[in-house]
Amino acid sequence: MGPDLARYSCQLALPGFGTAAQELLQRSRVLIVGLGGLGCPAATYLAAAGIGTLGIADHDTISISNLHRQVLYNEAEVGQKKVAVAHRRLQQQNPNIQVVAHDEKITADNVQQLVAAYDLIVDATDNFETHYLLNDACVIAGKPLVHGAIYQYEGHVAVWNMPNGYGTRSPNYRDVFPEVNALQIPDCADGGVMPSIAGMIGCMQANEAIKVITNTGDPLKGGMLIFDALTMQSRIINIGHSTQTNITELDSYATVYVISMDELKEQLGSDNFFLVDVRTLEEHTIYNIGGLNIPLAALEDSIAKFGDKEQIVFYCASGKRSMQAAKWLKEKLPGVNVASLEGGIKDW
Repeated sequence: MGPDLARYSCQLALPGFGTAAQELLQRSRVLIVGLGGLGCPAATYLAAAGIGTLGIADHDTISISNLHRQVLYNEAEVGQKKVAVAHRRLQQQNPNIQVVAHDEKITADNVQQLVAAYDLIVDATDNFETHYLLNDACVIAGKPLVHGAIYQYEGHVAVWNMPNGYGTRSPNYRDVFPEVNALQIPDCADGGVMPSIAGMIGCMQANEAIKVITNTGDPLKGGMLIFDALTMQSRIINIGHSTQTNITELDSYATVYVISMDELKEQLGSDNFFLVDVRTLEEHTIYNIGGLNIPLAALEDSIAKFGDKEQIVFYCASGKRSMQAAKWLKEKLPGVNVASLEGGIKDW
């Protein structure tokens, strides 16, 4: 047995696995999008299992608040690009695989090209726009998508768009969530998240990816597993055998201007410039850079405040919630001049 097979000897000993399954892993190309709480454990175990080409895509930097659940990083790496640190660590973990770093934000302009280069996609992101983009691109390309999400003490996992064997595909994200108002669902910064639930769901995503690639067991197609870390109970919700959606092209997502910190500082104080902090009241009270505080969940009730403003800039801690707010407002008031503060105020 050569050095590669010795590395994988324990999984090769599994009943029904063997060298044939390992060769399928070594020939596979898997892309993980998002290197946060889910992407870190998923990438760690897929690299360890011997995925031949492991793509990792993220455009964010490491912050101190990431460290309680994003286990690929440490405090000395705060401020560095996640994808660069993860690439180095994963390649060291398993030098026999190829780790490919994609330091870019997933958009309608690049998602189809990225998806086309891989056999299977793991969605480890934490925002609805990217969930839909990845889902739609995978449906169009005919690629399976391993989806995961977490919030507070709960998480869920599903495998979308699997072939059924007679010309149809299993359900996808839009079969379960035709559309979601992201303003009504807080992110981890607002609602909190148990660090261990990220590890559990991320490992389940890696598990499902291995099953799909090696044709082992019964992947979570046609159903969604929901796990509650407080009760340690799980259940599988049956979604159906085949998709009921017809996706042939990507949605035209609203384009939002991103304003830099320097640009914002130049414009602060100008007439009719409307600065809005979409963080919680508690966050705003601790520290803010001015403007009105309208938490993300309260924006719908405050839409009348935006109609007569020449320039609106939303801000938050990292730029994630402010981008959600700006996209929402752009859809509600297409002619509005709205921007999101790039990177938030964490470096202000």
